[in-house]
Amino acid sequence: MHRKLPLAFYQQEDVVQIAKDLLGKFLMTNIHEEGITGGIIVETEAYAGSIDKASHAYGNRKTGRTQVMYGGGGVAYIYFIYGFHYLFNVVTNHAETPHAVLVRAIEPTEGIDLMLKRRNMATPERKLTAGPGVLCKALGITKEQNGISLLEDTIWIEDRKIRIPKKDIVAGPRVNVSYAAEDAALPYRFMIKGNKWLSKG
Repeated sequence: MHRKLPLAFYQQEDVVQIAKDLLGKFLMTNIHEEGITGGIIVETEAYAGSIDKASHAYGNRKTGRTQVMYGGGGVAYIYFIYGFHYLFNVVTNHAETPHAVLVRAIEPTEGIDLMLKRRNMATPERKLTAGPGVLCKALGITKEQNGISLLEDTIWIEDRKIRIPKKDIVAGPRVNVSYAAEDAALPYRFMIKGNKWLSKG
């Protein structure tokens, strides 16, 4: 049995480090007990809460949507975007510090047939899970799981002892955050160098 990440992992204070440390971990789902699907996290983005102009919680903004970010690390923050896609984020840090890490891409490893069915695809190619919206569709993640604990058996993240060397982590600016003024240029997007499942962003 693989080890789920413990609460202590999510409640660390450095959201940028957590975004790097999530690379190589396995994001897993068992939505409505349809079957286990998942894969290796290969791309993430860090959002540093109240001080980050790209964050939904910039300036300690509290809305119906962002409320879940203030409850403490270890839960899912899922929102709908462009009237089309759900995006899955890991809430981090302690209560009242609304940090989050967006998972942008995974390399599929388990339940690939079920992922293909959800995506109406015939063969596992890059577009199956290379992007935050399509990976949610492949994994069965919707707004229904917003706020769910990542320590339970619906959505969870496993440590299978894969360590990504520093030299293989590529950093760059986040995607689609041009509204964030100077914070749009922060190098808070992290990728496993050369991985073929990275998003286009």
